[in-house]
Amino acid sequence: MMWQRQVLRSPATPVRFQPWQLLNPAALDALPFKRAIEPKIYGRIGNLEVRLARTRAEIRLAQRLRYQVFYEEMCAVPTRLAQFRRRDEDRYDAICDHLLVVDLDYSRKASAIGRAALPKVVGTYRVLRQDVADRGLGFYTSSEYDIAPLIAAKSPKYKFMELGRSCVLAPYRNKRSVELLWHGLWTYIREHKVDVMIGCASFEGTDPNVHAEALSFLHHNALASPEWRCRAHDGLHVSMDLMPKDQINPKQALKGIPPLIKGYLRLGASVGDGAVIDRQFGTTDVLIVLPVEKIDPRYFDYYGAPQETKSRVAVDA
Repeated sequence: MMWQRQVLRSPATPVRFQPWQLLNPAALDALPFKRAIEPKIYGRIGNLEVRLARTRAEIRLAQRLRYQVFYEEMCAVPTRLAQFRRRDEDRYDAICDHLLVVDLDYSRKASAIGRAALPKVVGTYRVLRQDVADRGLGFYTSSEYDIAPLIAAKSPKYKFMELGRSCVLAPYRNKRSVELLWHGLWTYIREHKVDVMIGCASFEGTDPNVHAEALSFLHHNALASPEWRCRAHDGLHVSMDLMPKDQINPKQALKGIPPLIKGYLRLGASVGDGAVIDRQFGTTDVLIVLPVEKIDPRYFDYYGAPQETKSRVAVDA
């Protein structure tokens, strides 16, 4: 399980410290478990840093951020347990990796007054690799879309990864935070040699007619080609073909598309057949399918080419 941390040292050479030595920072640096808890940092801009969550406590911080955004700011309806804990959590959290954007200034201020503090998580992305999904719960996306035929047809040549639960705290919703989150995501993708990103992205609200022009624009202009297309499950499928193509105002339609979906489209993503209403989260979901090979090459100048093997992206302030 990802919760477990193992301390690896030979029983023949135990590490022992006298009480006075534990007050010495140099002695603490020699503790065998220190390496296991150091964060895996993917990038930094000014006071913001993107890294992987490494403890249960950090994952809970991501869950609290998700609760704040999805349930308090948006229209998601919490269960009694979620409302009590004030966390958005499900069984997938235990098998996923969690990218975090943290505000380093928050920790520095806490340290300055002598308080130990958990990082202030201001952005997060939940990612699930195909090899991990296959060993356990499968992909969350499969509860809304029939993705199994696509994965079966493309495997093992293509390695899939699911994206989900993306959110950023309101005061931090700016270009810097979003780009940093994408730097972390892209570095993770290259590190694990991912070939295809999939996942559900959302329009706010459960009435698709409110988003008729934007959904119709996606249907007519961004529908996945037959070899990459997945359809929403029968019983959940809601047509996105709500307006004829010649009646759509493209500029107006684009204004109605959420920024995250527009970001995927700019990279070269396409959408699945049909939308799905998620009443718990109060959203209208669309399936995003983004093969790495279809990403516009101009973005590689900024994020790095897929064949690069760097494990960390240094981002200038």
